[in-house]
Amino acid sequence: MIDADGYRPNVGIILLNGDGRLFWARRVSRDGWQFPQGGMHSDETPLEAMYRELEEETGLRTEHVEVLGTTPGWLRYRLPRRYLRRHERPMCIGQKQVWFLLRFRGEESHLRLDATEKPEFDSWRWVDFWYPAAHVVAFKRGVYERALRQFAPVVETHCQVLLQLPPRRGLVAA
Repeated sequence: MIDADGYRPNVGIILLNGDGRLFWARRVSRDGWQFPQGGMHSDETPLEAMYRELEEETGLRTEHVEVLGTTPGWLRYRLPRRYLRRHERPMCIGQKQVWFLLRFRGEESHLRLDATEKPEFDSWRWVDFWYPAAHVVAFKRGVYERALRQFAPVVETHCQVLLQLPPRRGLVAA
């Protein structure tokens, strides 16, 4: 499902633990780490797609999380030219994502990266709040930073932590 502008509808998931740290996962057979995310089916709402992707990629179900927030609209990123599939019509030039902030309510034993036949991730860890924006693949950094900046006040309220905002560009490494 590609929109008229060439963007694929997608959801992104930021999973927060009680200490204000975030779930960070490594892609299978790759060096890249990222938040769970995935495409929406044409008959799904963003919320339905988020719960499906959450279970597929982490093994977590609705009872293991609480939705704390969502972005009010789409956050977009363009794919680098080398990833464009020019022979496909319509051609996908990037992703447009609705992001969800979830509070983890389960036990760590509920996290299962092998919940499907083709797992997306092979490893995970909890990281400091701003770490992902500085360490995700470069073409996703702007979207990660925008989503994290939007959710930072919610995290401060729910986890009673103070998150110092990093500079706009050139985020500090954690």
